[in-house]
Amino acid sequence: QMQLVESGGGLVQAGGSLRLSCAASGRTFGSYAMGWFRQAPGKEREFVAAISRGGGSTYYADSVKGRFAISRDNGKNTGYLQMNSLKPEDTAVYYCAATIRPFTIVVRTIDPYAYWGQGTQVTVSS
Repeated sequence: QMQLVESGGGLVQAGGSLRLSCAASGRTFGSYAMGWFRQAPGKEREFVAAISRGGGSTYYADSVKGRFAISRDNGKNTGYLQMNSLKPEDTAVYYCAATIRPFTIVVRTIDPYAYWGQGTQVTVSS
């Protein structure tokens, strides 16, 4: 089993920044691709960003491209999501997830991810 714990969420004004962290334990973090998803009230969980095992490849949702940056430090067993130029529509619970599946376009979907964190709330005020 892999345990994932997110941190770094909070309340921020529009235009501000936050950096989310995802601390992994229980498995070799570097063996897993990692993704970030979010879920707003009344909406389905949606893909935000994903990063390959070594960090050399990434995917982003169009809605966050150019504003968010995903990264990882396998030596620290931690993944990150840097969020800049935040908008009220970014308000959601943010989840990190890990998958052993190959890093293809499928990592933009929920299905490949076997391990999930508990989520951290991000609220962007206008």
